[in-house]
Amino acid sequence: MDRFKALQTFLDVAKSESLSIVARGEGVTPAMVGRRIDQLEQQLGVKLFKRSTRKITLTPEGTVFFEDVRNILNELRAAEESLSIGAKNATGRLIVSAPTSFGRKHIAPHLPAFLEAHPNLSVTLNLSERLVDLKNERVDLAVRIADMKNADLIASKLARNHRVIVASPDYIKRHGKPQNLDDLAKHNCLVTATESGLADGWTFRLLDETKANAKPVIEQTVTVKISGNMHCNDGEVLTRWALAGHGLAQRSVWEVSEEIERGRLIELLPKFAAPGHDIFAVYPDRKFLPAKVRLFIDFLKKTFGNPPYWEQPIEQQEKKKRSQKKRNINDEGSAQKISSAR
Repeated sequence: MDRFKALQTFLDVAKSESLSIVARGEGVTPAMVGRRIDQLEQQLGVKLFKRSTRKITLTPEGTVFFEDVRNILNELRAAEESLSIGAKNATGRLIVSAPTSFGRKHIAPHLPAFLEAHPNLSVTLNLSERLVDLKNERVDLAVRIADMKNADLIASKLARNHRVIVASPDYIKRHGKPQNLDDLAKHNCLVTATESGLADGWTFRLLDETKANAKPVIEQTVTVKISGNMHCNDGEVLTRWALAGHGLAQRSVWEVSEEIERGRLIELLPKFAAPGHDIFAVYPDRKFLPAKVRLFIDFLKKTFGNPPYWEQPIEQQEKKKRSQKKRNINDEGSAQKISSAR
């Protein structure tokens, strides 16, 4: 029996609690999966699972073994993949998780360029608002827009982020522009709905601009109570409502920069720098960082830029895209020359 295959089967069965699910995924029979587990238990001299007609669960010994095996196989895969770093290339499959809207706008469009530069890789992009368990699920990298200070993961900042208040020209024509934070109470604000209720406050930073010829200094953070007659848990819907003239919305710049640049939305109260969580690539704490993960993080950082391209005028964005595509083609050619030389 292939020892490593048996160990991977053990992990898969422990996670799914089902021989049938693992068998379907591999295209084999449940009996074959069961035989692997039986042989592994015989070799170890210990029962790893408690089986019933409904499901299969780990024994206490199996639980301890699960943690050790998972760590060993993760480090083995990372060590194997790190061998390709010298050639600035990688092989295999990269599984990436990202928030739905951000993934659609700022990751999915760039994947073809990444794969052109690294033709021996394939990428699976999973878009979801669910926070995947990177230590227990088969995900190599997650993109998160969050406060990562206390997270039990390795986080690499991809781009900065902040939020702005926007409204359509039609809404402003009908209702006017808010001139200060107190004016927000006079407007219909498009409110984010969460599992715990409505987010009825927007947070801003007040800046001290009293010193002549000095850069503004952050003085304090304030939360302003807002209200409105339209609520949604989907940020993209809130943006569409704003575009349709139904009210004010507080959105991240990466969501609405193009609409602002093209005049479909107008930024309001720009002197109040609304804080927002920055954008990070996160991955489990591993001794070796797989080449495919490192390459993708580097690619996203270069593609996003500093400041990120969505904060730049559209003309500059198009120029950057052309330059990035040319650079990716050159990188691909260099990698192929290295491979040929070997």
